[in-house]
Formats: sequence, C-alpha cells, structure tokens
Amino acid sequence: MQIYKVGGAVRDRLLGKPVTDIDWVVVGATTEEMLAKGYRPVGADFPVFLHPKSGEEYALARTERKSGRGYGGFTFHASPEVTLEEDLIRRDLTINAMAEDDQQNLTDPYHGQRDLEERILRHVSPAFAEDPLRVLRVARFAARYAELGFKVAPETLELMRQLSESGELEALTAERSWKEISRALMEDQPQVFIQVLRDCGALKVLMPEVDALFGVPQPEAHHPEIDSGIHTLSVLEQSALHKQPLTVRWACLLHDLGKGLTPQEEWPRHIAHEHKGLKLIKAVNERFKAPKDCQELALLVGQYHTHGHRALELKASTLLELLQSFDVYRRPQRFEEFIVACEMDARGRKGLEQRRYPQADYLRGAANVARGVAVQPLLEKGFKGPELGEALKRERLKALKAYKESAAS
Repeated sequence: MQIYKVGGAVRDRLLGKPVTDIDWVVVGATTEEMLAKGYRPVGADFPVFLHPKSGEEYALARTERKSGRGYGGFTFHASPEVTLEEDLIRRDLTINAMAEDDQQNLTDPYHGQRDLEERILRHVSPAFAEDPLRVLRVARFAARYAELGFKVAPETLELMRQLSESGELEALTAERSWKEISRALMEDQPQVFIQVLRDCGALKVLMPEVDALFGVPQPEAHHPEIDSGIHTLSVLEQSALHKQPLTVRWACLLHDLGKGLTPQEEWPRHIAHEHKGLKLIKAVNERFKAPKDCQELALLVGQYHTHGHRALELKASTLLELLQSFDVYRRPQRFEEFIVACEMDARGRKGLEQRRYPQADYLRGAANVARGVAVQPLLEKGFKGPELGEALKRERLKALKAYKESAAS
C-alpha cells in the first residue's frame, strides 16, 4: 500500500499558495485492507474512506469509463492493480494531475509542473471531453489564477467548445452547476469565469440571457464602455475588488438582463429594461436553483437599480415605496446589499471606477430615518390595525420629506 497527496494540495504548494483541502490516493490496497486499518467507508459510487484519526478522505486509486450523459455518467473500477499514473490520467488538468509521497517526491507523468511554470491550464487527456462539468471547472480555475497570468490552452478551449456544442452541458444538474458557478463568482476575478465560458460557447448554453448582452450598445454618455456585456463583466469585477458577498455578485451578474431584449431599432436606449429583465432573472434563478437570498436580491436589484442611481432625485413618496419594497425595517441587510450592488454598477463603467457614489450614503440615511419613526406614540393615540399602518406610513413620509429637504440645503 502506498499513499500519495494529489491534486490541488500539490498544485497550490508548488505555486506557493496556502493549502487548505488535501486529497489522498491509496495505491495497491483493497477495501478489506482499509477497513482492517480502521478507515471508515463513505463512498457510495467508489471506495472512499475517512482516516481513523484525522477524518481526511482517502480514495483508492481508480479508473473510470464513460457510460452515460452528464457529470454522473461514469462507471468506476478500483483495485490494487490500478497504478498511480492510471488514477492521475482521469483528472481534468495537468496541474491537478500531480502526486507527492510523504517525502514530497513529485510524480508528474503529464507535465503539470511545466504547465504551472508556463501558466497554462491544459487538459490531461482526450477523456476530458467526457465530463461536461469540466467546462465550468476550467473556467473557474481561469478566474482563480488569472492574477498569476494563467490562460486556457487553445486545444483545451477547443475541447470545451466541442463539449458546449454537444448537448452534454444540458445534462448537468442545477445543484452541480450552481456549486461551480457560486465558487467561481467568489474568486478574485469572477469576470474571467464568464469570459472563458463565452469564449468556448458555454455561456450561450448555460446563461443565454447573459450571453445576449454582448454586442448590445448603451448610451456612451452614461456608459463609455458602450457594450452591455463588457459592462456586466466590469460590474462583476468591481464586486470582487470590493470583496462583496455572493448575493451581491450574483445580482451584479444579472442586473441588466433586460437590455438583451431591447429591439435593435431602439438602441442604444433601453426603456423599461428593469421591468423587462425580471422574467429573465427569474428564469436564471430557477435554472440553477440559486439560494433564496441570491434570488431575491437579484430580482430587487434588477427592478430598482436605476432608482438607486437616481436616489437624490426621487420624491419622498417614491423613496418610501423603495424602502417598503425592501422591507428595510425587518431586512436591513438586504437593503445594504442593494446599495452596494448599485454602487458596483456605477463603478463598472470605463474610466468611472473611482467616481464617488453619494447615493449610497443618502439611501442609508433615508433608511435610518424611516426606521427611526417610533410606533409607540401612534399606539398611544389609539391607532391600531390597518389605521396604524397608514399612520406609520404618513409619519415616515413626513420624516423623509424633512430628510430630503435637509440633504438639499
């Protein structure tokens, strides 16, 4: 029995990056031997065991063969005869197909170390094209390592393009797709993930609503970058630069989908794109079964982001309606995330990345004013039920009018 550290732990050590998760492969062992040493079995599809002390996962070396569609369409074979090289060749990228023994001796049959040095994301074997999930994974790695100068090898991009055209991507489950998408959006350069998906034709399959934004112009006076797709990538980039949470990044990706529906004869204006985009945002939300908080914020940002940009011009009554829509009294964090999504949208414009966004503090102040209206005095006046709600609304409107006047003076 020989035990090797494999995959990301080897890759990241060689890159000088922190190693978080460690994958172990056991060569030359049987299930019975693992059980005899106290390992606990956890794998349903293939033999994976938990270490009796550390709890880390140890997998028996295995080979795999395509047997159906999608990510799960494989049959696995694990036995003591499977070599380390045979186990490594089934992996996605050469930089993930290296192994180390306990003395840090490197096994690198597919030249992963060379590709690390040359900053190339290259597939290990033609079997890469059998697993559609790898399209998303490679795009995610491109986003993760973009700052180090990594690029997808042309021949690997071609395989990704073939996979995108094959219909295999449609076989991915919503859960598996969302896991990759959400992880990719939380990388330092999530816009690279979207760009790589577009480069290989996968974006058109997975998110045609986002893909449709590219080539759609916007008024140059407000959007010097002009192209709606480029703008979306820039907004996503800003959300990462400002360390925003997943909810905000998801909303930034989907906020302008309505512009993809504007007839060409109306370009570059996009009248009512906020409302038109809601059905598209809803469709993307449902396709990937995004978490509820991501879904809600994406819809709200899509509908109201131009309200955010025009916050200083809004009537007090419109401002109150906006606050009510977000339920700022019970869900203050959601409104804060809306504000920063609007700010990322404003910053995601060529040459305007550093421009101040006074609307943010103005909206925060308005929310504080509305929340500050006390209920107790109204109860003491005898208001209750629907009348109490109307009275509270009147008092909040009065307070917002005063706030608006003081802000203008």
